[in-house]
Amino acid sequence: GAAAAPANPPSCLSAPRNRPEGKVLETVGVFEAPKQHGKYETGQLFLHSVFGYRGIVLFPWQARLYDRDVASPVTEKSENVAGHGSKEVKGKTHTYYQVLIDARDCPHISQRSQTEAVTFLANHDDSRALYAIPGLDYVSHEDILPYSSTDQVPIQHELFERFLMYDQTKVPPFVARDTLCAWQEKNHPWLELSDVHRETTENIRVTVIPFYMGMREAQNSHVYWWRYCIRLENLDSEVVQLRERHWRIFSLSGTLETVRGRGVVGREPVLSKEQPAFQYSSHVSLQASSGHMWGTFRFERPDGSHFDVRIPPFSLESNKDEKTPPSGLHW
Repeated sequence: GAAAAPANPPSCLSAPRNRPEGKVLETVGVFEAPKQHGKYETGQLFLHSVFGYRGIVLFPWQARLYDRDVASPVTEKSENVAGHGSKEVKGKTHTYYQVLIDARDCPHISQRSQTEAVTFLANHDDSRALYAIPGLDYVSHEDILPYSSTDQVPIQHELFERFLMYDQTKVPPFVARDTLCAWQEKNHPWLELSDVHRETTENIRVTVIPFYMGMREAQNSHVYWWRYCIRLENLDSEVVQLRERHWRIFSLSGTLETVRGRGVVGREPVLSKEQPAFQYSSHVSLQASSGHMWGTFRFERPDGSHFDVRIPPFSLESNKDEKTPPSGLHW
């Protein structure tokens, strides 16, 4: 993978030049100091601190982060007496970014991440239920290792020159084209993430980001669709492997569904010190406008013993006032 962040930026960073063994490194740019305060601008080049890919920031989103690891009634001075000891978690505002991934790095991250695309519910005139825009991701502020480059086209992505243009007078020197602004404006209900849920069990951290995708009418009933992005991170040095998933899906219509299965998205990822994280997206549909999901992932240790990792409960909400389905990349 790409070089890790140096302790003393700035210095050069490198990426493997299209060779499977990744032994030849090319200079990509110069690291900048990560921002402790404030947010990154449109056009900021970065290296992903976990997955190692090169990317560029399209625009920031403000999310509410519900972190079950830090919610302790003892430290929450502002919590009222009635809420004392309850499982209710307060949301904290946190910045995430919509980014483009460099196509040259997609093959290197495919073993660790299945978020090389963001999926949408297709328009009615399209027979396929879902379509995907490749090379899009949502990245948390602390995952960004910013760098600068003198290259006018530093990221290879089919949308790069459609969304951004080079302007040497600006810092960073890439600015949003009108097409990016129009695309964000038109699709924000389907792109915007609002809630992020996080919980750690036995040093395995699970992060869930749900997105509402829209509603379809089928056989005189309404079907509501969501996608959810899940990241699994091993915060320990012990190697573990994901073996099973166990979901409970509650719908406002009153149904409770149980889903069990091997692995996730047909994979049983191994989380090790070298490759500590795995990320994937999946979809769920309900015949009600809201519901919620929770569950567990069963992991296996090298000695054959198993343990269950909690998936933090998250609600599935629909933006009922948004009638326009997401539009594809047709200008």
